[in-house]
Amino acid sequence: MWSVYIIQCADKTLYTGITNNLTKRLKMHESGIAAKYTKGRGPFVLVYQEFYENRSLSTKREAEIKKLTKEKKYKLIEAHSSILRNS
Repeated sequence: MWSVYIIQCADKTLYTGITNNLTKRLKMHESGIAAKYTKGRGPFVLVYQEFYENRSLSTKREAEIKKLTKEKKYKLIEAHSSILRNS
C-alpha cells in the first residue's frame, strides 16, 4: 500500500511526498535525510494522507497536489480534517 502525504514544517510550509512506509519516512524527515526541502525544517506534523494500491497512482496524485496553490492545499487538508471529525 502506498500513500501520498502532506507534512507541515515548523516554518508552516507544506511538503508533499509519497511512501510505502510512512512511519519510516517521517523518521527520515525528522533526521534530515528524506528530502532536501525538509532538511532543517522540522519538527513536522502529518496533516494529510491518502492511500493508493501502487506507486504509479500515488505518484500521479502527488503531482496533482503539488500543482495546487497553497490555499487549495489547505482547503484539501481542512476538508479531510472535517471528514475525520464527523466520522
